[in-house]
Amino acid sequence: MGTLVDFEGHAMASLRRRVAEVEEANQDLIAFARGHSGAVAAIHQAVLAALDAEGLDHLIHIITQTWPHMLGLDAISLALFVEDRAMRADASGMQFVERRMIERSIADIDGVMLRGVERGHPLFGPASDLIRAEALIRLNGAPPLPSGLLALGQRQPQGFDTRHGSELLLFLGAVVSRMIGRWLLP
Repeated sequence: MGTLVDFEGHAMASLRRRVAEVEEANQDLIAFARGHSGAVAAIHQAVLAALDAEGLDHLIHIITQTWPHMLGLDAISLALFVEDRAMRADASGMQFVERRMIERSIADIDGVMLRGVERGHPLFGPASDLIRAEALIRLNGAPPLPSGLLALGQRQPQGFDTRHGSELLLFLGAVVSRMIGRWLLP
């Protein structure tokens, strides 16, 4: 006699598996949307804080001292160069550096670079040893404005969403560039 195949059982098992996959994808989408929404809100809050700056020194203070808490980061460094002068600023203060150091740092960055690292970028200064994930945002100032790099760092590896975070970080970098121009141009 022939073999009896339980089509209904196979169909139900396949349907249950597909429903479980859709539910998992839906949960992933909801988690992403919540995270993205939180990131957008944090970036907006950071931009509003920058708009309140009363001068370039105050802006640098906001970026390096206030933004880490607002953005859930462990370190932020800002490095700028114009003509033959260059400086970097972080939570420990401002230091003059060689322009070549910043130029080398931005040479391979087209907008934003998000990456996991064993040690953070040297521009993080003393915090470099603690950084395991970093976002490096190129700042392109048209002369006579400075160009440079905004470096965001976290102790947690895989701290940045590489698929969708770039647009927000490009926006943040554009705001920094324009705010610097606001205080440097008459």
